Amino acid sequence: MAITVKNISDVFSKDVFTNKGVFCGKVSDVDINLSKFRINSLIIETGRGSFLSDMLGGKRGVIIPYTLVINVGDVVIIKHITPTVPSETETSSATETTEDLPTAF
Repeated sequence: MAITVKNISDVFSKDVFTNKGVFCGKVSDVDINLSKFRINSLIIETGRGSFLSDMLGGKRGVIIPYTLVINVGDVVIIKHITPTVPSETETSSATETTEDLPTAF
């Protein structure tokens, strides 16, 4: 399902919430693939006391793949991210790609 944004500048500084209603931060930048005219990811600046701030510790923000974005309107809604700590057996045998996972910066 494609989410249509009429003007990319409308996305900047929008509040970002998960689909469970948890505040994550604000959109600070957008990664665009100009050859395909698609948005690759949103860069979200975490706010103090926000869900992502607590999850990431001292990190300033996170890069969210656009596949996790559910809706862009007055606010941006993303899929809820659950922090998990993989065990040693999972990390040695992990075969899934990290393409659709958020990246902290």
